[in-house]
Amino acid sequence: MFVTFEGPEGAGKSSVIRNLSERLDAQGVRHLCTREPGAGTFGKAVRSLLLEGEGIEPRAEVFLFLADRSEHISHIVRPALDRGEVVLCDRHADSTVVYQGHARGFDVELLRQWNQFATGGLRPDLTLLLDLPAEIGLARLTNKDRLDAEPLEFHQRVRQGFLKEAGLEPDRWRTVDASRPLEEVAEACWQAISHSMGR
Repeated sequence: MFVTFEGPEGAGKSSVIRNLSERLDAQGVRHLCTREPGAGTFGKAVRSLLLEGEGIEPRAEVFLFLADRSEHISHIVRPALDRGEVVLCDRHADSTVVYQGHARGFDVELLRQWNQFATGGLRPDLTLLLDLPAEIGLARLTNKDRLDAEPLEFHQRVRQGFLKEAGLEPDRWRTVDASRPLEEVAEACWQAISHSMGR
């Protein structure tokens, strides 16, 4: 089962994934926690370029995310799924559609096609949208990377983009109010995952 976690900056995805990993461990469920970008040697190098670099041309930004995704799916995600593991992924293809499409203004349908190519057609079984107002999410951040430092209006477009995408595929997406305490957010995500796993 392939589960992705999406949402604006400061939504708490990493903390929720750690909480869910502990719950899966307690139930003896084999799983993998990963992220985009940043998984594996290739991903770490791309993450450094994307989040710490300066002045990256927007089209180059798109292709770096796609290159990382292709490597990530081929060498990390698919092998884990083939082993029967649950994969919990912090950001995936929907982030490119939202950040580079809805927020930066690139053609959304073209980005969908490129994602399809980069992933070899693999799609998440479940996507959890940790939703909260951009102002709240940004206020939670202590260290801001290159994307975090974008203007508030950019992050507001990101949030609206995620909500729009979630509305297009309600069978795959579950929207969770991430302005609540971590335990409540994690519990809502756990219930969604458990339901999808038939538990």
